[in-house]
Amino acid sequence: MKQIARMFLLLLFATHTWAQSPKPASITELAVYNGSDREQLLYAGARSEGKVVWYTSLAGDSYKAMARAFETKYPGLRLEAYRAGGSDLVPRMIEEAKARRPVFDVLEITLDSLMVSRANNLLRPYGSPHLARYPDEAKEKADKGLTFWTIDRESYNGFGYNKNQISASAVPKGFEGLLHPELKGKLGLAYGESANKTIGAMLKIKGEAFVRKLKSQEIKVFTVSSATLVDFIASGEIGASFHIFRNHALVSMEKGSPVGWQPMELVFTNSGAVALASQPPHPHAALLLIDFLLSDGQKVLEKFQYGHPSKDYGFTRWYPDAGRSIEQYEKDSAKWEKLVKEITQK
Repeated sequence: MKQIARMFLLLLFATHTWAQSPKPASITELAVYNGSDREQLLYAGARSEGKVVWYTSLAGDSYKAMARAFETKYPGLRLEAYRAGGSDLVPRMIEEAKARRPVFDVLEITLDSLMVSRANNLLRPYGSPHLARYPDEAKEKADKGLTFWTIDRESYNGFGYNKNQISASAVPKGFEGLLHPELKGKLGLAYGESANKTIGAMLKIKGEAFVRKLKSQEIKVFTVSSATLVDFIASGEIGASFHIFRNHALVSMEKGSPVGWQPMELVFTNSGAVALASQPPHPHAALLLIDFLLSDGQKVLEKFQYGHPSKDYGFTRWYPDAGRSIEQYEKDSAKWEKLVKEITQK
């Protein structure tokens, strides 16, 4: 009841203040508006729009929990979420733009996909009163103090293992430890971006000659997600993997599994960030959702063990997408993928 009463007062206030003075209406005006009545104004406009469409690569139940939390805070609004990986979302958005049929309002996805999205003019810079809580390196700056995207969650990649299968002495504290004799035949790998980028981290620390030595460890290959790979470790199907996300491991541990997680000397960090569509069909609701993702939405992400860019977790992070052009990233990514296949071929 308190929540409903609060929203009713917000609507009354917004209606009254809107009548008193002209308020921003276009997406260009709304994207930079930072008045004290911002939330009330956005909510009133969002109510008339009815819904917001959110494209995201968040996995598991996290994006569903986010949608429930948003709809609970803002009664009368529907969050229509479409979840897919970047390799599926980006072509979908490009085709929608070509057809001049914009669908999504807000995008929450990894940095490599955001770079491609911006190159295809799918994004618009925005402002938010919550941006001050985020370090400069978490924001892709645009003109006039705006940002193209803001990192709202991080996943940290390291060594995941089954405590019942891998002895404490064989758990590596760095990449060199992956060559421990006890790990031979017990390591698993899933083809995809997380494996490729972990190889990229190894190259920075140990070089290509070291990476090729991993072939002798007889790594098993799976065509599953890295999250599913954690389930395989928990069940004992494989003993360990060197590209397991910390949040997936922690969620598994909370369920009572024998999974453990250890960071390496360089931790590949997968970042998800919030961006605004260049032509959002529901502009008020879009900016209201962005504000939510950057504030109250963080509580949802914490429940699913995602990290925050402003916190120190005691290990050195590496952002493979940062400071690279699309061409540079694609070139490096192709090299990493080739090495993954070389060390797993029999």
